[in-house]
Amino acid sequence: MRALIIFLIVPLTVFAQEKRETVSPVSSLEQENIIFFKTSLLEKPKRDPVFAINSLKWQKPVFFKIPLKQKSIKRSVYGYVRPTLWGSYNKIGINVNEVAFVNWNAGGVSSVSGLVNVDLKRTYKTKNTRWKNEVLARYGLNHQKELGLQKTEDIIELKSSFGYRTDLSKKLYYTAKINFATQFSNGYEYPDTSNKISTIFSPAYLLLGVGTEYGANDDNLSIYGSPLTLKSTFVLDQELANSGAFGVKPAVLNEQGEIIQEGENVLSQMGILITNEYKAEILENISLSNKLMLYTDYLDDFGNIDINWEVEFNFQVNNFVVANIGSHFKYDNDIKMTFENEEGELIEEGPIAQWKQQLGIGVILEL
Repeated sequence: MRALIIFLIVPLTVFAQEKRETVSPVSSLEQENIIFFKTSLLEKPKRDPVFAINSLKWQKPVFFKIPLKQKSIKRSVYGYVRPTLWGSYNKIGINVNEVAFVNWNAGGVSSVSGLVNVDLKRTYKTKNTRWKNEVLARYGLNHQKELGLQKTEDIIELKSSFGYRTDLSKKLYYTAKINFATQFSNGYEYPDTSNKISTIFSPAYLLLGVGTEYGANDDNLSIYGSPLTLKSTFVLDQELANSGAFGVKPAVLNEQGEIIQEGENVLSQMGILITNEYKAEILENISLSNKLMLYTDYLDDFGNIDINWEVEFNFQVNNFVVANIGSHFKYDNDIKMTFENEEGELIEEGPIAQWKQQLGIGVILEL
């Protein structure tokens, strides 16, 4: 009887234990370290979708800023500055040349000369527009023991150009240009300083036109052509205007030499303008600057070209010292040259080529 009861109880106990869970022993290399893994034989309860959604917790969204294009932030001596569409260039230079003779057997004249050069540029750039502005001023003096003080350089020039391009043309801009130039002080035909031959706003030149420009966004190359450019020559000094200086209509005189009608102060022309500016570093610390302007008038002797050509070589010694040699060639059909004959009469010779050459060394400061 006892054996029968044991026979019935043992299988039932084993069956109930197997229904709850099964235990799989895993033995390690050492007998005392035994790890048990529990595996449920029952089906997992199904998840309630409504309860799962309601159990979700609301969290604030996280936003990431992705800039399309960021300009680098410039750094100056005053700290970091905000990026801007304006670009600037400032250059101030002073050239000094001096020659002295003391008991020099071969002879010579002591002299000292100086030249101040200021070049200021402001440029506004966007994707399809360029607005360039420049102020250029140069003034030079030379003093010799026998001749006294003489002017060697005198010019002030204001330039502004606005260009627009389409998305199809990358380097070709539709451009409007304005250029104004005059001088600071009186000019003389040295050594005679009794009669001035030029002064401030006599002459003054104004160029205003529209055209196309190649390389307006390039600081080293620019080619501009305008089929319609107004050129105005101003002679505001009435004495020079009465003499017909710089191509303006002179005063009308009677038989006694008295002025009946004052000379005109403005000469206006309409013609074609072509300009070219090119800069390059031809060798290490040696740079070349070339500026060329060609103009011809439609109505007055078309095809006779006025030329203004400047070439300059700069030899950079260090960040502050530079030596330069320059050449300036001009031809203007409206500027008539005169000379005095043996009888002392002034004879008009007509327009001739003008040329100037400079060589100097000085200090330059770029800001």
